[in-house]
Amino acid sequence: MDYFFIGDPELVTAFHFVGIDGTVALRPEDALGSFRKITEGWNETAGTALPNAEACRVLILTEEVADWLGDTLTRWQLSGRYPLIVEIPGPMGRLEGRKTLVESIREAIGIHV
Repeated sequence: MDYFFIGDPELVTAFHFVGIDGTVALRPEDALGSFRKITEGWNETAGTALPNAEACRVLILTEEVADWLGDTLTRWQLSGRYPLIVEIPGPMGRLEGRKTLVESIREAIGIHV
């Protein structure tokens, strides 16, 4: 399993239709538990079978889940290990104050075209 998704029930269903497994996170505790199971390679189940760390190469999260994970997510991203993290807007759209990928890249390189 190369991809896995953590987020809203609607998006878990949508990703399932395109062949990507996922788990629902309705609270910060749900998100943290699922994230740890994937990144630390635990093989427990939480409503659905979760991949171990070697099997999941890309972890897709909603922005809300990413906010709930906070510093835990930041530390993981800075570690350079798999899975890679991709954040997407939730069903209600982008969270206020979040930068787009293009805005982040422009800020990082200092070029505005």
